[in-house]
Amino acid sequence: MKLNFTKITLAILALLFSATLTMAQIPDDLVLSFKTGNAATLSSYFNQNIELYVLDQDDVYSRAQAQQIVSNFFNQNKATGFSIIHQSGKEDSKFAIGKLTTTNGVYRVSFFVKNENGKPVIHQLRIEKQ
Repeated sequence: MKLNFTKITLAILALLFSATLTMAQIPDDLVLSFKTGNAATLSSYFNQNIELYVLDQDDVYSRAQAQQIVSNFFNQNKATGFSIIHQSGKEDSKFAIGKLTTTNGVYRVSFFVKNENGKPVIHQLRIEKQ
């Protein structure tokens, strides 16, 4: 039986491409939490301690402290939209940059996520005025 190397090569490339896309995906819930300004859902992804930079606040905070800071931000800046501009990563870690549109302006959001026990966990989050 003669093998069709072109079809096999295309199938392997398609498989590798889809695996690469899957590895670099940011969970839909996380993206939706930025779009809607939902600090509670967003903070459910926070690590126990998270490196957080929100405007003038920059430190390592507990999950509860970080949730309060992000909640205050969203209370003062009602989210009207969010889109991922760039994302990359490996199987266990991902980095994304997004554009957050609010009633008070546009912000650049970047965050670093690591998979821990099969769950994505945010270790770093930055929200900066664009």
